Amino acid sequence: MLRNRRVLTYFILEILPSFLLGLLVFISILLMFQALRLTEFLLVHGIRWTSIVKIMGYMSISFLPMLLPMSLLFAVLMTYNRFSQDSEIVALKSAGVGTTSLIMPAFLFAVVISILSAQTSYYLAPWGNRQFEILITQLGNTKAAASIKEGTFSESFFDLVVYANKVDSKTGLLKDLFIYDEKQPDAPLTIIAPEGQIIPDDSMPGHSVLLRLFKGQIHRKTESHTVINFDSYDITLNDPIKLEERKKSPGSMSLEELNRAQEDPKITKEQLTDYHLEFHKRTALAAACLVFALLGVAFGMSTDRRSGKSSGFVLAVGFIILYWIVYLSFEGMVRSGQLTPMIGLWIPNALFLLLGLFNLRKAWD
Repeated sequence: MLRNRRVLTYFILEILPSFLLGLLVFISILLMFQALRLTEFLLVHGIRWTSIVKIMGYMSISFLPMLLPMSLLFAVLMTYNRFSQDSEIVALKSAGVGTTSLIMPAFLFAVVISILSAQTSYYLAPWGNRQFEILITQLGNTKAAASIKEGTFSESFFDLVVYANKVDSKTGLLKDLFIYDEKQPDAPLTIIAPEGQIIPDDSMPGHSVLLRLFKGQIHRKTESHTVINFDSYDITLNDPIKLEERKKSPGSMSLEELNRAQEDPKITKEQLTDYHLEFHKRTALAAACLVFALLGVAFGMSTDRRSGKSSGFVLAVGFIILYWIVYLSFEGMVRSGQLTPMIGLWIPNALFLLLGLFNLRKAWD
């Protein structure tokens, strides 16, 4: 009993650093893929470094449900592969340690990470997604000029259609403006001005901006066409819906919110499929931790010593890429209606479980 406990402690202490390293590496890789987008926020939108750090933090949190299983596979496969290459597995078996005792550390570690992954998927990641959505909307409205593209009609600017020939997103200055306001359908407004400026409201970031126009005209279409000339004209633009009250996307809903949304009698079939897909995606990714632990042990213990220690890294990366190819393929089939979420999103786990069990027979023997 004491010997098995020492083996358990020894293995887990070897797995843990590799797991943390893998998690850090995978987060860094995914953030690198977002580098162009983050650079655009910094240079084009002119937002502060503190906001960039928040964005990176929220993105990292939202990545966790898929990164935890990946890091676990990386850690288990690397650890057991190294033990196999160094003949420690053989030595432990010769000392009377059974295969079950060798597998148990990875399994127990996987159970802990699986529970952590489930809690992250159901609560922490949705919170991160929600905070990311709110922050991006706040930045988009606060740096509202960045949402107006030069030489094109922009329809996402506080429910106005805006055209500007020149846009300075840092200062908010606009040249050759055309604005169409249809908030009152019976009396739509058309505003033309050679120059204007967007001034954010620091007291209500993301909710309100001041659009100041210079030396232009207001055309109001009623029963009689009305034209008003002005030297300076201020338009206060408010977002009537608080950002926190905007409808959440499925990825931003907690487990309870998903369950309530699925029970809503007003939802469409497509929405119900999205909610089912989101629920099974989170649950399947949490369960993937157990599958990946089995896979890591099976292939880590059975690798040929001649393949070298780098084979563990190659296998881990290969399995991760293969899993996501299979997973995304079946997710696409679910979204297209060919499979139900309950079946389609669990097939990748089933396939990799069979692969792990098949290869584990070699290690067991």
